[in-house]
Amino acid sequence: MTTERPEPGLRVLTAPNPSAMTLTGTRTYILGEGQVALIDPGPALRPHYEAILAALAPGERITQILVSHAHLDHSPLARPLAEATGAPVLAFGPATAGRSAVMADLAARGLACGGEGVDRDFAPDRVLADGEPIEGAFGTIRALHTPGHFCNHLSFAWQDVLFTGDHVMGWASTLISPPDGDLGDYFRSLDKVEAEGARLFYPGHGAPVRDTAARIAELRAHRQQRSAQILAALGAGPATAAQITQAIYTDTPAALLPAAERNVFAHLIEMTSKNQIRPLRALAITAPFERL
Repeated sequence: MTTERPEPGLRVLTAPNPSAMTLTGTRTYILGEGQVALIDPGPALRPHYEAILAALAPGERITQILVSHAHLDHSPLARPLAEATGAPVLAFGPATAGRSAVMADLAARGLACGGEGVDRDFAPDRVLADGEPIEGAFGTIRALHTPGHFCNHLSFAWQDVLFTGDHVMGWASTLISPPDGDLGDYFRSLDKVEAEGARLFYPGHGAPVRDTAARIAELRAHRQQRSAQILAALGAGPATAAQITQAIYTDTPAALLPAAERNVFAHLIEMTSKNQIRPLRALAITAPFERL
């Protein structure tokens, strides 16, 4: 497995888990030299575990393992690597940390996760607060709570770059799948990331994002356009998330329509909170919605 060196003090490995949701695979980052930090160890694949350890120079050791969020393509190798190296696992919290009251209610009423799969057993050794610094031989890494794609999602600021996990990627928009994803949080997190003014974004999947401000603007506009499409679709009368998905995702492969329906439901929840629409029964992915 190839180790990339995109700039001084940074190594990148890509896990062998390519898919429609992960592109070429999960990107694992090694920061520093000697005593290093690891960002997003990745899925529970033995070849990737071995590649991470093989990427260390003789005498080097991992001193911190940072996890952006508790999806199965990002966090499962954290514990095996912690046991092998003695490094603590740092994250915002377990898989439900940061979940809003609305999303907690949906989960309590039976709405399960959708998309990449949740690492429900994930438990960090150290819980990071929003803005908290992590100090080491690699310098200072600052944790930023950036929920939206996932409630416990962190991005990590280091020098003049930002490791954005699945919050901002260059190749695709982010899946927002309630109850773990929250569109209102996503917009607020875009604002937070934009305020950092980072030179580059290193995402959890795909190539670095170089024009960071333009990409954030593009992602924000994409979501706003999608909300407008949903509102227009509801102009014809009440409809469910599934019916709206069929109406507006006309070029999407059938295999990706369940994820698209989750995205539509995330928009419906946010639009309900803004009193633009309302569900005709209790808020649920199967409920019909109408415009106000």
